Amino acid sequence: MGWGLRIAAGALTVLTAGSGLVFWGALRVMAPGPLEHAETVVIPRGSGLEAIALTLEDAGVVDSPILFLFAAKLQGPLKAGEYAFPAGISVDGVLEMLHQGKTVVRRFTVPEGLTSAQVVALLDAEPALTGELKTVPKNGTVLPETYHYSYGDSRSALIERMQHAMTQALNDAWKNRGPDLPYETPQQALTMASIVEKETGVAAERAKVAGVFVNRLETGMKLQSDPTVIYALTDGSGELGRALTRNDWKFESPYNTYVAAGLPPGPIANPGRASIQAALHPEKHDFLYFVADGTGGHVFAKTLPDHNRNVAKWREVQRRQSGGAGNGDTPQD
Repeated sequence: MGWGLRIAAGALTVLTAGSGLVFWGALRVMAPGPLEHAETVVIPRGSGLEAIALTLEDAGVVDSPILFLFAAKLQGPLKAGEYAFPAGISVDGVLEMLHQGKTVVRRFTVPEGLTSAQVVALLDAEPALTGELKTVPKNGTVLPETYHYSYGDSRSALIERMQHAMTQALNDAWKNRGPDLPYETPQQALTMASIVEKETGVAAERAKVAGVFVNRLETGMKLQSDPTVIYALTDGSGELGRALTRNDWKFESPYNTYVAAGLPPGPIANPGRASIQAALHPEKHDFLYFVADGTGGHVFAKTLPDHNRNVAKWREVQRRQSGGAGNGDTPQD
């Protein structure tokens, strides 16, 4: 055999062997992986291919870091983040998830009626978020909703989204507000919405409660809202932890609407969309008073004598619930 034929034969042998190796590797990449149960794995930001391969091996997602590295170099850039890998996922499947950035979508819910200090406390307690919030946003600037985020997102970025959402929600609601409202600015409407939010947890009552406070403003009455007293006593930090007393009603603060006339200087909490709508579309009626009815809702009255009778009924409910003990001072609106 001539040298030319020998070289050609050798090249063909190498090519055939190489093709076989590539074919074998392709089968391995497509084959089910070793993961027996679904596993969530975090790929830290800044991880190189070798670090990613070792992380996946440690988690039991792949059993051959070398094969993963070989295939990864053909795949393209991989993205950091938190990934939920299903049982038996192949190397090819892993690479597709990492390349497309199919990270776990986390949810953070801000309940209606929290103060901003309480929202920040929830954010601080979320271990998947990063960074420190150096300041507490003003009350009323955070929209209570459910927000999606990814592992490693910053707390500051998430709260900025909440603030942007509130600005948008308030602006949209203000543009479509009802007629003849006693608010000069969207901020005043937001303040009313925060009071409504704290006064009732019954969705069907929000507009009626808002109507009571609008009636009080229009007749020159003080709002006399218990949640504003709690806000004044706690300096907006959250719950009081005890029942209000008559002395509490006398606490000097521009936020205490038993003492100060009109709306407080600003929101006492972060109201949700429904309470904002209630404040801007209050129910038209003649009610000036309301008190708890013992079922989670309230009973409304047009006159003070009727209201006092409702208060007496509520106190009787409280006595029965407490086994007959007297209840001293019972605040009501």
